[in-house]
Amino acid sequence: MKARWLSVAAAAAIFMFGAGQASADLELAKKSGCLACHSVEKKVVGPAWKDVAAKYKGDAGAKDALVAKVKAGGKGNWTDVTGGVPMPPYSPRVADADIATLVDFVLGL
Repeated sequence: MKARWLSVAAAAAIFMFGAGQASADLELAKKSGCLACHSVEKKVVGPAWKDVAAKYKGDAGAKDALVAKVKAGGKGNWTDVTGGVPMPPYSPRVADADIATLVDFVLGL
């Protein structure tokens, strides 16, 4: 099995949210299917979460906009990264409260 090292952003998330909370948020992301297309540090199919956090840093409406995007899916915001692959809708498969928790986690990176 390949060793996995914590990235600076992941280490910062653990420091900011506490090891237990960051671990729980990553486990929720895994359980919800997010890690099939995203990671904290690098583009997979969708953008790296650290890039999402950087893009929306200081944007007061980011949380609501991202929660809506995760719920309904869509495309167009990251076409240069995804090559046009859309974000699938995650509601109602993932509970609204869990979607909000995941968006908070991503924006906090």
